[in-house]
Amino acid sequence: MESLNLDVNGVSFKVRIDGSESAPWLMMLNSLSTTYEMWDEQIPNLSGYFRVIRYDQRGHGGTSSPTGPYSIEDLGRDALGLLDALGAEKVSLVGLSLGGMISMWLAANAPQRIEKMVIACTSANFAPPEFWTDRAVHVRDNGTMQLYGSLLERWFTNQIDVRNPRARELVKSMLNSCNPEGYASICEALGLADLRAQLGSITCPTLVIAGALDPVSPPSTALSLFEAIQGASLSVIPDSSHLANLEQPDLFIDAALEHLIGSAKTRGIEVRTEVLGSQHVAEANSRTTEFTAPFQDFISRYAWGEIWARPGLDRRSRSLVTLSILVSLGRLGELSFHLPAALRNGLTREEIMEVLIQCGVYAGVPAANSAFAQANEILKSLE
Repeated sequence: MESLNLDVNGVSFKVRIDGSESAPWLMMLNSLSTTYEMWDEQIPNLSGYFRVIRYDQRGHGGTSSPTGPYSIEDLGRDALGLLDALGAEKVSLVGLSLGGMISMWLAANAPQRIEKMVIACTSANFAPPEFWTDRAVHVRDNGTMQLYGSLLERWFTNQIDVRNPRARELVKSMLNSCNPEGYASICEALGLADLRAQLGSITCPTLVIAGALDPVSPPSTALSLFEAIQGASLSVIPDSSHLANLEQPDLFIDAALEHLIGSAKTRGIEVRTEVLGSQHVAEANSRTTEFTAPFQDFISRYAWGEIWARPGLDRRSRSLVTLSILVSLGRLGELSFHLPAALRNGLTREEIMEVLIQCGVYAGVPAANSAFAQANEILKSLE
């Protein structure tokens, strides 16, 4: 985790980064009235696969409020400036509501920078303009906290306290951190924004998420985005209103991850083949029966699609750990395919020898002795 303050386009942005330095970049863009804390529940899942960038929009949380007016282009160029400052040449996006609109602007105007995109509970045109100009006037006169009750009604169903007991207090805290002038200027930008003509130029793989009960951006709006963006896919989250990631966090992250990194089974088959080799996987598949198929599916999804697919350790390190555990537990039968996998993942025979010696100290001489005997035969056969 790293917290930063970055100056971009005359604005001081509060930025948070989570995840391994070696992982691909992912930028998450917030809705109006929220800070980057709105994504807290998704970070444990996403930071296992990505280096996640979150930041507060102008006038929100810890980000400064330059004098308006603002436009969606200004907010999009803020995001590009942050990517440049962080050295992130290419990034995937997850944006909700306002964040989804900014994401669409980025995908249409900087397509070379965008890998994949998830846009949730959003629109290309948050009409009518009068709604936003009226809200801007109201906030300038009365502050942002006057909106709290109406936002809760529009953002959540009446089951929110059961599904996420901390949601109400989180919204209150985030809304209270907003600067009225910066907030009002973003309202005015939303009133003028219309990206409908740009949707056809979006080419990155896109998932459109809708909350089934969202009155702000209903499923019909999501359907229009799905139809306008070439090759897009659509997911409707049941029993959810506008802040779907807070009301149904598990369903939201499942949909987002499947789009961003593939289903657990799909990526599991890919990783398993890369690590163990196509011949081993083909032989394992040929031995699969109706009785063993559920277990093989479990292994593909969980062991290979979830654990081995995480970027927190490289595959070489995972082979070191795997060999040590197999020897320590006496699971020597699996050395026949994990030793070749270790070589494929970059370990040398000398390093494998050192692993087995280390096991002799911490797992016992008998365990290491048996492992050495079996490993010696396996390595000879590979010659």
